[in-house]
Amino acid sequence: MKYLKNAATLTFDPDRCTGCRRCVEVCPHCVFEMHDGKARITDKDRCMECGACALNCEFGAISVGSGVGCAAAIIRSMITGGEPTCDCGAASSGAKTTDCC
Repeated sequence: MKYLKNAATLTFDPDRCTGCRRCVEVCPHCVFEMHDGKARITDKDRCMECGACALNCEFGAISVGSGVGCAAAIIRSMITGGEPTCDCGAASSGAKTTDCC
């Protein structure tokens, strides 16, 4: 499932990544994958901003404004049938998990 296009606050610094794989293990939407011993973002628009990746990255390679409202906006729009809107200025038509893809 994709959320609001180009709205995720997720940032990743590959220079700080040590290849520990925690982000890959905890992301419920497979936003990260391993490549050449380091993580990389596969599709930023799949990020629901739960914050699990940032909370589990001991090296500060990941930052995300968890709970800023984009995921909640999508869920609310599915329930009400309205257009999804969130508080981050974009509008468009941490639980740990390994349940992915």
